[in-house]
Amino acid sequence: MLTTHPFDDDKLKEECGIFGIWGAEEASSFVALGLHALQHRGQEAAGIVSFDGVNHHAHRAMGHVAGNFDRDDIIRKLSGKIAIGHVRYSTTGETALRNVQPLFAELASGGFAIAHNGNLSNAMTLKTALIRRGSIFQSTSDTEVIIHLVATSTYSTPIDRLTDALGQVEGAYSVICLAPEGLVACRDPLGIRPLVMGKLGEATIFASETVALDVIGATYLRDVEPGELVIVNQTGIRSFRPFAPAKPRPCIFEHVYFSRPDSVAEGKSVYEVRKNIGAELSRESPVVADYVVPVPDSGVPAAIGFSQESGIPFELGIIRSHYVGRTFIQPTDGVRHLGVKLKHNANSALIQGKKIVLIDDSIVRGTTSVKIVQMMRDAGAREVHMRIASPPTRHSCFYGVDTPERSKLLAAQMSVEEMARYINADSLAFISIDGLYRALGDTRDAASPQRCDACFTGDYPTTLTDCDAEGKPRPLSLVASR
Repeated sequence: MLTTHPFDDDKLKEECGIFGIWGAEEASSFVALGLHALQHRGQEAAGIVSFDGVNHHAHRAMGHVAGNFDRDDIIRKLSGKIAIGHVRYSTTGETALRNVQPLFAELASGGFAIAHNGNLSNAMTLKTALIRRGSIFQSTSDTEVIIHLVATSTYSTPIDRLTDALGQVEGAYSVICLAPEGLVACRDPLGIRPLVMGKLGEATIFASETVALDVIGATYLRDVEPGELVIVNQTGIRSFRPFAPAKPRPCIFEHVYFSRPDSVAEGKSVYEVRKNIGAELSRESPVVADYVVPVPDSGVPAAIGFSQESGIPFELGIIRSHYVGRTFIQPTDGVRHLGVKLKHNANSALIQGKKIVLIDDSIVRGTTSVKIVQMMRDAGAREVHMRIASPPTRHSCFYGVDTPERSKLLAAQMSVEEMARYINADSLAFISIDGLYRALGDTRDAASPQRCDACFTGDYPTTLTDCDAEGKPRPLSLVASR
C-alpha cells in the first residue's frame, strides 16, 4: 500500500480535533460539520456522542468524517441538544476502533463522555497504579486514564471528581466532556493545546480552532484560558480556575503548521503569522533565485511572505492533484514508485533552467525533502535552494504530536550544512527561534519562554514521567508484572 501524500508522510502529524455544543436542535449535525472543519487535525478516525436528556448515543468509525457522518440515519440516531465529537490521529495507543473518541463510561454519578486533544506524559505511571487497584481498561488510549481517575476519585460531585482527576495528570490536554452537571470544557494550566469558545443563537460551542465555528456560522467569543474549566448547563455558563496558576506555554507549532490558515490562534491570524514567518525567513536567509516555490499546501503562506519581502516572484512550481484518494494498491515496486507523481508533480515548463527557492514548513526525517529536491532537479532546475519556515526540529514532542524518536530526527543527527548535502540542495536555511517569535510579534525570553517550543529547543514545560533516560516515551501498553 502506498500513501499518495508523498510530501505529507514525513510531516509532524496533527494531534486531534475536538468539538462540543450545548443547547442546539440536532446538535450532532453541528458537531459533524465542525469535525469536517477540523479534519486536518486527525484523519484516522472520528466519533460523536450525544445526549437527549435521558440516554447517551454514540457512533465511532475509522476513517474520515465524510462517509461516516454524512448519512441521515446515523445523525438521526445521535439525537439530543448536547453533543461532543473528536477526530483522531493516534499519538498514543494503537489505531483501533476501541481507541476512537469520544470515550464513554457509565459511572456511579451517571454517564460520562470525554473528547481529548493532547497527550499525558504520566499516563503509563497512572495506568499502572490504577490497574493494580483493580481498574479494567478497555482501550490503550491515554485518555481512558482520565475516566478511571474520575471514577475512583473520593470527591462527591462529578465536577470535583473531574478536577481531581485532571489535577493528577501531567502533559497537555484540552478536553470537552458530557458530564451529569452539563457540558464541560477544560484546558491544561499551561494551555499547550488550543480550545476556543463560541455562540450560535442560544447554543454554546467549544472547538479546537475558530475555523470550526466559522463553518457553522457561529460567533467566536474567546479562548478558553489556560487552567480554566467551563461548565454549561440549564443554569447558564460558569467558569472556574481550580488549578494552581502557571505561566502559559501554548504550542508554537500551531502557528507554523497544525492550525488551518483561516483560523485565529491566540488572537492572531494564522495566515498572517505564516506570511510573517516567510518574510522573516527572507530577511534572515536571503537567496538569489528566479522563483519562490511553495511545497503544497502547507508552505504556501510562508512562500507568499518570502516572495513579497524578497521581491522574487511567487510561482506554483509543484502542482498538487486534489482528486487522488489517500491510498491505493499496486502490485510491483516499479509501478508503486510512479504513484508518487499522482499527488504532486513538477511544473516542468516553469522550472526548466531556473534557480528556485523551495519553501516548506519543516524537515522531520528528511525523506520528503529529498523527494522534493530531486523532483525539481528532474524537472531541469538550475539551482535548488530550500528555506524552512520553522527552526530545526531536534527534539521529540510528548504533548500530543506524533514525532519520531530523537534518533530519527534529521536535525538531531546532522548540522544544517550536512542536511543540505543529504537532501542535495544548493543551500538550506531555517528560520531562527528568535525570528519565529518575531514573526509572532514577540521577543523571545529564553529564560522564561512564552510558548512551548520544546521540539526546537528541548525546553519541555512539564515533567516527562513516562520517559526513559533517553527521553523516549514508553509504549502505552501495560505489562501486568510492572
